[in-house]
Amino acid sequence: MEEQWLIVDKLLSEIKIKSNPSNKPVTITGSTNDLRCIGIGTDAAVFQYINLPNYAFKLFADDKQDKIQLEAKVYDKLKKSPYFPTCFAAYDRYLVLSFESGITLYDCLLQGVHIPYQVIKDVEDARNYVVKQKLNPRDIHLKNILLQNGRAKVIDVSEYCKSGDDHRWEHLRKGYDAYYDKIDGKAIPFWLMETVQRWYNQRSFASIDEFMKDVLKLKFFWK
Repeated sequence: MEEQWLIVDKLLSEIKIKSNPSNKPVTITGSTNDLRCIGIGTDAAVFQYINLPNYAFKLFADDKQDKIQLEAKVYDKLKKSPYFPTCFAAYDRYLVLSFESGITLYDCLLQGVHIPYQVIKDVEDARNYVVKQKLNPRDIHLKNILLQNGRAKVIDVSEYCKSGDDHRWEHLRKGYDAYYDKIDGKAIPFWLMETVQRWYNQRSFASIDEFMKDVLKLKFFWK
């Protein structure tokens, strides 16, 4: 283990990550002194140590630690691409990744921050690169894409070893092309974002166009 990470290893040992049923975000317990939680997922939570701001430490729940080495192998295959974080090390409970600055596309919509077309193109290029590495670019959604100096950074590769197409990016791309100009620069209320996410996850729509028509009806309640 790198000497500079030893103190972080000790701090992380005081934290417990518990997974939850129904694909809900993990629960964090224990002391987090000098650590800042910068992300919470369904398998792990990500921390930044204040004295080593260039690194991110992805700490997994006990029953999800079998995914650590799999994810590290994915990062290794993607290491020549500028669109993904760098994985520096994999340990029993966590991964050491590069810290990536920026704002998620989800927060861009909440705050009315413009999402340039270059971001969409970058994600397309990133996905094509993933396929060339014989991986499957799944689970690419608003919270897994950072706007970073006008470009895209994809920050979660945990499902790239799974099979099947979840159509998330396909739907986002279509939504951007057909509807983004109607909301560009407008701050979307949190309740609306959460409602749309809940509806989408229920997957009760016949087509993404039908889904978007229902979403746009909510504009009458959004001022």
